[in-house]
Amino acid sequence: MNSEIGNLETPLVDLHVQEVVRSAELELSALLQQRADLMKRIGSIKQTLVGLANMFGDTVLNERLLDLLDRNAAQRPGFTHACRAVLMESPSYLSARQVCDLLRRKFPRVLERHKKPLASVTTVLARLVEYDEARSFLTEDGGRAWQWIAERDRKDSDFLVRPRPVVGFIADPRNSA
Repeated sequence: MNSEIGNLETPLVDLHVQEVVRSAELELSALLQQRADLMKRIGSIKQTLVGLANMFGDTVLNERLLDLLDRNAAQRPGFTHACRAVLMESPSYLSARQVCDLLRRKFPRVLERHKKPLASVTTVLARLVEYDEARSFLTEDGGRAWQWIAERDRKDSDFLVRPRPVVGFIADPRNSA
């Protein structure tokens, strides 16, 4: 008799568990979307502040903003921060090689510690895509290019610098979600 009661309760438990899992999945999806939207907005604001600092000088930024934008000269930038800054300041898509070249010009010492700078840059750029801070694209020749993520479709963000369109890029199917 106990085995019959156990068998009757199992489908009910499974239904409740499935409902909890479904509910948690929906909430997780919504939160991940909110995070992606938030990262895009943060990217827009950072890109705007960087643009203003480039136009008017770093003196328009307070110490906290200089730190948040990795522009504080007193602190030696880390490799990821330097890659982030180069990508953020670019008005268009960049290949890993272009990021390396810009790093050599803007942060010459940051590449000294890397035996294979191109591989290191590619790894960091892939991580920035995972963090929803950048997006990657496949080029027609099979290469890859990256761009800082910033909101560009909102009506209230018309003041943001829009990237120059690049001919010859196709969307990366891995980023279509």
